[in-house]
Amino acid sequence: MEKLSMTNFGEKTTIFGKSAENPEVQHKNSKYQSREALAGVLLLLVVLPESLIYSGEIKIALLLYAGILVALSLISIFVKEKEIRNICQVFLLLPIFRIINFSVPTFPDYSLISFEYIYIPMIIPLTVIITRQQFTYEQLGLSFKKIWYYLPVSIIIGFILGQGESFIMQTTPLIPDLSFINILKLTVVMVFFVGITEELLFRSILQTRLEGIFGLRGGLVLSSLIFGLMNSGFGSPYEILYASFTGFIIGYLFYRTRSLPFIALVHGFISVFSFGIIPYLGHGLGIF
Repeated sequence: MEKLSMTNFGEKTTIFGKSAENPEVQHKNSKYQSREALAGVLLLLVVLPESLIYSGEIKIALLLYAGILVALSLISIFVKEKEIRNICQVFLLLPIFRIINFSVPTFPDYSLISFEYIYIPMIIPLTVIITRQQFTYEQLGLSFKKIWYYLPVSIIIGFILGQGESFIMQTTPLIPDLSFINILKLTVVMVFFVGITEELLFRSILQTRLEGIFGLRGGLVLSSLIFGLMNSGFGSPYEILYASFTGFIIGYLFYRTRSLPFIALVHGFISVFSFGIIPYLGHGLGIF
């Protein structure tokens, strides 16, 4: 007959030759799995309305996003568990972003104004989430170290990735000509409005929270896919794949440097090249 033994090895206990996890460890594992399951469901709730948008069902998609917004708001108010609230609050930002995006009127004569109406209001919910969840400067990437080194590097990366974006998405210029003042306006909008706001959302907040649930690789990949879905111009699968690839590169740069200014510059210069310079000068800027 096997001898009775009860020997602690770290967090496990051996009983009758069988390994049993400590109840406290089981509770932690169960809690971790529930966070993964919740995040997985929320990811699907982003994929569904975005898929409807691609198929042309924009009204249905926005109604679905509105329902998701209400549901996540109620969960954030009434659920006591902090981690569940944090996840739901982060995912709240995505339907807010999409609804604002479709609510802004177009300005054919000066299309850059549309970006200001979209991205300035997003600063409010972003600030609320950052404050309530007490994100640290390090998590957000609020560091200006090596900024003079990152500036030329961001221009080079922006040029390379902007070439691909312009080719795949067939971008059209957002400025009437390549005068200095128009390029400056485009750069200010794309870096300080679009770049900073989107990178706060998709990298500083979303990627950081997903890293806490799925690990560094999982957080990077999932946040990149969401970025690709919501930044592909509502076009072909190639656009989604390239936008996701771009999101992955930016996300990896954020993981390596933890610098929001750097990735905001990269994001901004991609748009400056693809929506400003390349449509006029062509791929390679006429150099090659």
